[in-house]
Amino acid sequence: MELSISDEKLKEVMKEAIIEIIKEKRKVFYEIILEAIEEVGLANAIREGRKNKFVGEDRILKMLG
Repeated sequence: MELSISDEKLKEVMKEAIIEIIKEKRKVFYEIILEAIEEVGLANAIREGRKNKFVGEDRILKMLG
């Protein structure tokens, strides 16, 4: 006996399963999303930094100190 499921039903079942996992592991997903956003921000900052002149180490240390 062969079991089959329509694409639409499969999509619905998968969607429900993903929502359930997210609800149960909310903290883990929050941390994953937060880290992804931070990575995008860092990548954008690096890209932006490459367009401008580089800042010398002395200037950075002066600003931090």
